[in-house]
Amino acid sequence: MAHMDVLMYSAPWCRDCRETKRYLDSHGIAFTEIDIETVPGASDEVLRRVGKRAIPQLVLDGEWFQPYKPGRGILYDELDEKFGIKTRL
Repeated sequence: MAHMDVLMYSAPWCRDCRETKRYLDSHGIAFTEIDIETVPGASDEVLRRVGKRAIPQLVLDGEWFQPYKPGRGILYDELDEKFGIKTRL
């Protein structure tokens, strides 16, 4: 897995944020968490970048990515692809 600069916009009350953090931690992916509740302007930045106040949001080397889809949950396959993680069959 190549080194990647990873930011995660999240909030403590967000279940999908907690699950995304578990995914990142379980794969040893270092990330910087930005709590939209406590970091001034963070919530506005999410709104400006993605057009809605939807978290979690990942920023991978400057590219914004929403790691979940309402009704589908966490997009594990897409996360694996983004991070170059090979899944075993």
